[in-house]
Amino acid sequence: MTDATPPTLARAETAMEHLAAVKAEIAKSVFGQDTVIELTLAAILSGGHALLIGAPGLAKTRLVEALSTSLGLANNRIQFTPDLMPSDIIGSEVLEESAGQRQFRFVKGPVFTELLMADEINRASPRTQSALLQAMQEYEVSAGGIRHALPRPFHVLATQNPIEQEGTYPLPEAQLDRFLLKIDVSYPDLETERQILIKTTGLDEVRPKAVLDANALSDIQELVRTMPVGEKVLEAILGLVRAARPEQSADDTVRRLVDWGPSPRAGQALILASRARALLRGRMAPSLEDVEALAEPALSHRMAMRYDPTGQAPSLPELIQTLARKAA
Repeated sequence: MTDATPPTLARAETAMEHLAAVKAEIAKSVFGQDTVIELTLAAILSGGHALLIGAPGLAKTRLVEALSTSLGLANNRIQFTPDLMPSDIIGSEVLEESAGQRQFRFVKGPVFTELLMADEINRASPRTQSALLQAMQEYEVSAGGIRHALPRPFHVLATQNPIEQEGTYPLPEAQLDRFLLKIDVSYPDLETERQILIKTTGLDEVRPKAVLDANALSDIQELVRTMPVGEKVLEAILGLVRAARPEQSADDTVRRLVDWGPSPRAGQALILASRARALLRGRMAPSLEDVEALAEPALSHRMAMRYDPTGQAPSLPELIQTLARKAA
């Protein structure tokens, strides 16, 4: 253990320097969203996908573009619409004739990239949404009975508009569970909005530059998985996830009001994201504070609450934060 510490420490310090530079580059293009940037980076460093939820015009698309540039990842964007077909995402087979012979050739769709932006993902039909399930979990797609591997790393950053309900389809629980974190994008404060108005409406707008590439990002993702997790942090994560399930919880509010609780993927997401957040903050191991900060992004899309006719029940985020404080 001692012999492995020096190179691991040097490797971590280098990663921390690169990640600080990545955050600085993203901040040139996205203003006042430090928490959103940190959570999105934590999802990517964990090897997972993220669901960005916020009203139009809050720089969700801009954030994805800045991330792809600073991380050095090839990226594609799919605008989800009600008439979008699965083949528009994964690709399709076309019949070609060459030298008097006919054969099928698979034409890759936009999912064959390193960073995929699924814009307004809830506007597509369930059939089309399901086309991403295999890609997000198994990192491959099937067409014509043949499996095609996706590039690695591969990440999906999906956006969802919470105020537009007409012509939308709720994401099924199985797909929500594929997202490592659900990230709420809120309105900027006064000073940040002033900065946005000044810096994004002129001719000399600053653009982010590449800091990493796909190989360097993969190395950092591997480093995240080697970071130690203390027993207290592990017990806090186990306690939180199990306390959020009505079948296993000792909390009366959970048993009465929670319809279904988080799967084991929630615990996996918390461990990985806590490691990544610690590295982003210059630490070699996650803390209880990381668990508490990540509880709502990791659990809220993996739970559902029953209707409370009294109107006195806590909201889902409030309940999760209460459980997280108890677990920590």
